Amino acid sequence: MTEENVILVNKDDEQIGLMPKLEAHEKALLHRAFSVFVLNSRNEIMLQQRAHQKYHSPMLWTNTCCSHQREGETNIGAGSRRLFEEMGFKTELKELFHFIYKAPFDNGLTEHELDHVMIGYYDESPEINPEEVEAWKWMAIDDVKDDMQAHPHIYTVWFKIIFDEFYHFLEDHKI
Repeated sequence: MTEENVILVNKDDEQIGLMPKLEAHEKALLHRAFSVFVLNSRNEIMLQQRAHQKYHSPMLWTNTCCSHQREGETNIGAGSRRLFEEMGFKTELKELFHFIYKAPFDNGLTEHELDHVMIGYYDESPEINPEEVEAWKWMAIDDVKDDMQAHPHIYTVWFKIIFDEFYHFLEDHKI
């Protein structure tokens, strides 16, 4: 299996190159990424627990799905592809905003991403891919915020950053 490339970008989200994913995380180079938040009709977020065999952040809780765009792939297309690969369903996604963050991991890797944050709505149960996802649950947005403060060690580093941006976006835009 060949390692997937990530799209290296500048701060304006203009592509400046391609690099194997692991190398980009080792060198902490800015690359394009996306994060999907799926909500249900009760305004709860579908969270996933990363699979136990993941090379970083195994068994930690995070947003519905996140990954990296492939060259030539739209943000929405990438989000839809990965949502289906990880959670086993399709739903319409809408991009809300993007921002840059940098988050080091305990294993020496660093996420340095220009992250496109998307939202979708779904009321069914997912059919999770056990190679990617250990478990899933619905959780009220304010409960996620409170639980993240009480138990930060059970959430991925990037989710804590992205959730804060997402939460403030929802407050400001009354979505």
